[in-house]
Amino acid sequence: MVEVKDIFKRFDDKEVLKGISAVFVPGKINCTIGKSGSGKTVLLKTIVGLENPTKGSVFYDDREFTGSKTKFKKEIRREIGMVFQGGALFDSMTVLENTIFPLDMFTEMKTEEKIERAVVSLKRVGLENVEQKYPSELSGGMQKRAAIARAIVNNPKYLFCDEPNSGLDPITAGKIDELIKDIVEEFKMTTIINTHDMNSVFDIADKIIFIHNGYKFWEGGRDEIINADNEELQIFMKPFLSFKHKN
Repeated sequence: MVEVKDIFKRFDDKEVLKGISAVFVPGKINCTIGKSGSGKTVLLKTIVGLENPTKGSVFYDDREFTGSKTKFKKEIRREIGMVFQGGALFDSMTVLENTIFPLDMFTEMKTEEKIERAVVSLKRVGLENVEQKYPSELSGGMQKRAAIARAIVNNPKYLFCDEPNSGLDPITAGKIDELIKDIVEEFKMTTIINTHDMNSVFDIADKIIFIHNGYKFWEGGRDEIINADNEELQIFMKPFLSFKHKN
């Protein structure tokens, strides 16, 4: 279980997060939605420790992450897989080297073990015989798959994805959604996804949190969101619902 309690985050004189508290469903897909600039990416970075909250706490299975010693934080980071927006693969590394990178950081495996684990991870996301290619030689969808392979190579308990479908066509985006859903169901990873893609939300989200102007405005399941009594949420969803109605 991942939990945030009363999270505030300020950059200079701008308060980006304003007292957010939430419990993310264990072993399921939790989607955080909201307009650009709403604070959802800052919240994700705060949860994984890329940003420190101005106030508040983050817990992993009742273990407080914020304010902990470096050694303890590193132990929790071993349990985290991260898919960054755009994939964030290292251009100078091959696909295999990219996938091995977390194993170099967090394990003492022998080289042969790392290679074997990385190859298995790449196969799991549908990438075979691309180990020696560089990210620039892959399509956008393949780059996202490689980023997911890197995120799960260390068998994490927690998976975080920041806009995993950004820049992808709808068909490829749907395939990435299915891949993430299958992996979460297989490994029971507590997963938090930031997304603008409401198709993803309705297809794979078990729990949804709506962030607006730095506040948590609404939370619930995908069966509840259509009839949610929240004006800002309805405004946010209106373009998507209008498009679905036309089609």
